[in-house]
Amino acid sequence: MDDVDEFSASTVIAWLMYTRETLRRLFYNVRTSPNVNILEICGRQKLETLALAHNSITGVEPNFQRFPCLKSLSLSHVSISALDLSLLLTACPKLESLELVNLEIAMSDAQVTVELSCPTLKSIYVEAISLDKFMLEADSIERLHLRDCALELFELIGIGTLKYFKIDDVSVIHLDIGETIDNLEVVDVSNFTIIWPKFYQMISRSSKLRKLRLWDVAFDDEDEVVDLETIAVCFPQLKHLALSYELRDGVMHYGLQGSSNLENVMVLELGWTVINDLFSHWVEELLKRCPNLRKMIIFGSVSEVKSHEECQILANFTSSIVQLMRKFMNVEVHFEFE
Repeated sequence: MDDVDEFSASTVIAWLMYTRETLRRLFYNVRTSPNVNILEICGRQKLETLALAHNSITGVEPNFQRFPCLKSLSLSHVSISALDLSLLLTACPKLESLELVNLEIAMSDAQVTVELSCPTLKSIYVEAISLDKFMLEADSIERLHLRDCALELFELIGIGTLKYFKIDDVSVIHLDIGETIDNLEVVDVSNFTIIWPKFYQMISRSSKLRKLRLWDVAFDDEDEVVDLETIAVCFPQLKHLALSYELRDGVMHYGLQGSSNLENVMVLELGWTVINDLFSHWVEELLKRCPNLRKMIIFGSVSEVKSHEECQILANFTSSIVQLMRKFMNVEVHFEFE
């Protein structure tokens, strides 16, 4: 009932008290006056999923407000201190999935630091959070997704269980997802500035990588180039490759140097922000390097007002793709424009 400005706290408490002994899943998104202490009412029960929004959490007592069966926890637009967040995870000994969205982290000092530890955690999603330091210790973690965050430091401490890593529109000065990431299968990076040598060093040992997506990625050093040879050699099991095209000073950020093929790539996603005549050439060279390709998706951006020159480039691209696909009849092609 999130469209209701404010709800009666006594009514909500009555509902929870009446159902809490059998309750397995609770989705709570309502403002009350005064605030309802969900932890106190629903703790020590059989709750397995808790999604809490527009609430505040204070004074967590993990010995009394335990959630012995809770596997999934989502906090959205919740006010909580860094200490209480840490204690809340301690109170959930079976927690596997954690979502933190737009939290209001109460500051205890000038620097906002969150340190979390959860040995059973398998998946974490963090969105719209600004912190100085975010440190997570999770020995079972498999999925990590950061979105629309501003962090000075993010550090994941684990034992190499991470399989899925996605980062989208995040500002972070120091990113560390651990040294033992041999089991990574998906790396998805978009709207992000990277220092390629550091980032490459971080993921280069992930020989099991099956999907690599580098989309709208800016490079800290203008001279940095990611070449296909590096991708082909380091990730032999790669099946899905997604690259957005950027030409700067005549140099393509995803260079075509080398001769190694991407033998196992079956899906190719390619896109541009500003199209020029070199895009078709780039697409053709990539197709030649993927001998077992089955599907190609081309993403493009088309502005409302087009000059004659821009229209001509788009027309040339269309003609080039038609001719190109006659050579690659076995590849299914899709276009998506915005």
